[in-house]
Amino acid sequence: MYTSFFDVFSIGIGPSSSHTMGPMRAAARFVRHLREQGLLAQTESVCVRLYGSLALTGEGHGTPGAVVYGLMGEEAESIDIGADYLGTVRRTERLILGGVKPIHFCMDDSVLLLKKESLPQHPNGMEFTASDAEGAPLLTERYFSIGGGAIRREDEMDRGPADPPEVPHPFSSCREMMEICAREKLTIAGLVLLNECALRPSPVVRHGVKRIALVMEESIERGIAASGSLPGPLHLVRRAPLIYHRLEDKFRHNDEDALVMIDWINLWAFAVSEENAAGGRVVTAPTMGSAGVMPSVLRYFNRYGYKDSPYTAQQGTGIMLLTAAAICNLYRTNASISGAEVGCQGEVGVACSMAAAGLTAAMGGSSAQIENAAEIAMEHNLGLTCDPICGLVQVPCIERNAIGAVKAVNAARLAMRGDGSHFVSLDSVIRTMYETGHALQAGYRETSLAGLAKNALTC
Repeated sequence: MYTSFFDVFSIGIGPSSSHTMGPMRAAARFVRHLREQGLLAQTESVCVRLYGSLALTGEGHGTPGAVVYGLMGEEAESIDIGADYLGTVRRTERLILGGVKPIHFCMDDSVLLLKKESLPQHPNGMEFTASDAEGAPLLTERYFSIGGGAIRREDEMDRGPADPPEVPHPFSSCREMMEICAREKLTIAGLVLLNECALRPSPVVRHGVKRIALVMEESIERGIAASGSLPGPLHLVRRAPLIYHRLEDKFRHNDEDALVMIDWINLWAFAVSEENAAGGRVVTAPTMGSAGVMPSVLRYFNRYGYKDSPYTAQQGTGIMLLTAAAICNLYRTNASISGAEVGCQGEVGVACSMAAAGLTAAMGGSSAQIENAAEIAMEHNLGLTCDPICGLVQVPCIERNAIGAVKAVNAARLAMRGDGSHFVSLDSVIRTMYETGHALQAGYRETSLAGLAKNALTC
């Protein structure tokens, strides 16, 4: 099934697309259903139950707060990240449901983290119940946050979301995508562009692609300029500003370092990942937890890579993002981008694969070379666990984004040095990633019960 470019790359607030944006959107959708069924005015209380990974790492990922934002009617793309919504709700124990209906809401009693319970359909499950003044239930709905901020209601889990987008060139595998490109004489980026222009006017699509690139750039700049410690019990000091100043010193003193480019790629990935960890505005690529990889590789191209490309920096930017969206489509269709389902290989691993493919396309690589780059990047992320310390999207997540960005550039360079022929297909790697993710013990799939979360515990 085709996933729109603007669902792959969506603007929102950190620290987690599946644990922050997803629950926020689910809460907002639940309130919308209350309104549509004429139940909003009767609602006097709402109880939210979080299950599985949402419960185990929800506090570190800001899930309870995200639920409150959604119940209030706020949207991840436009919420004022400087406003103290949660402080007001905690002090007053009142929440304006859907922005219009005041209800009693005590966060400790109204958002329940059921850490020993899980729903069978997906590790990221949540249940919303609205009740009247007598405590009688008015409406109960269960939702699942399936990765990248995407949500499905319980009845949609087997059949998928309603009304999939109708596009001229849908594809469900890399092989099928390549066949379409060859038959229609399209690049991968061109195929995605045609699909998107079938969903919305061409000027809107082109403006939207530029907007995504701009927000990625802005998140780098904010991350470099910010200072202090990240929120949470680790009190992790932001490293991006220090790395930047040291690199500036090297530049001013003309220090020769053949590998300094790696330092810059690391810096840009750190900047976005730290901004995400602080709850700032970033772009899912494909998730918030992996949001630093794509912007870092994109800036690498815009600063340096385009010099060896047949395209201008602006042209290459669009090609890179559109190509990356096609690769993400393959993972969303045939595997998962949820760390709670398949580990970090589904987040940073997929981001690395997307960025490698996108960079190869922007450098003028063939479709075969693009597939090769995407395959190389994921092949060497297989088995990557998701075991964040204290459930925070900080350790090892921030450094992992930097490593993923450098690995993406290396994968692209390897592919560009070849002729596109490769032994392992991208389809087989995606299938392997999905099987590997489900073979991981639950403790290594965003539960913070094993791995680094257990052995490096500092809080």
